[in-house]
Amino acid sequence: MRRPQLYLLLPLALLLSASRSSSAIEVKVSAKALERTLRAQLFEGPQGRYYIRGDATSPCYVYAESPHVTFMQDRIVVHVHAKSKLGTSVHGTCLGVSLTTDTDVSLIPEAEEESIGFRDARIERLSESRELNFILAPFLSHKVPAQMKVNAAVLMRQLLSRSTETTGYSLSLDSLKLHSLLVEGESLVMDADANLKVN
Repeated sequence: MRRPQLYLLLPLALLLSASRSSSAIEVKVSAKALERTLRAQLFEGPQGRYYIRGDATSPCYVYAESPHVTFMQDRIVVHVHAKSKLGTSVHGTCLGVSLTTDTDVSLIPEAEEESIGFRDARIERLSESRELNFILAPFLSHKVPAQMKVNAAVLMRQLLSRSTETTGYSLSLDSLKLHSLLVEGESLVMDADANLKVN
């Protein structure tokens, strides 16, 4: 039997509010939602850039920008555009080379109590520069997965916080336990047990 979607769960919760202590739910998360999370948590700098080395005023720098999240088979793919000036700073100028590349890392989603986490980061595409790859590899395989992590309970509580204004009922989430996360087509499907309260 298919589990109810989040948008169907809220009216159902009104009818079954006191009958069960926790209920199984299925929530679908889009690639765009994960992309917004990544942009908000990592690419919040000037012009939507994340500086891996240097900053907006440095003559020599490496930064990533324009993150794009898609799903491929059972993995989440994060594509970023990287731009760099590698070399030595002399009198406010970077003596070296400028490189631009598109890079990809793929991740497996993982349920972590209340959070959507990621494991098995696999770099799918890097640049042809060994020096740039040395800088990009830790960013892609460690920083990106860590910053994409989402506490689903906090997110759901934020969504429910305005329920009184929109429905006339006060809905609250007492607990959430994620059991599995799977990529299915165009969605990341989250199976969980949730305890909702209606006042």
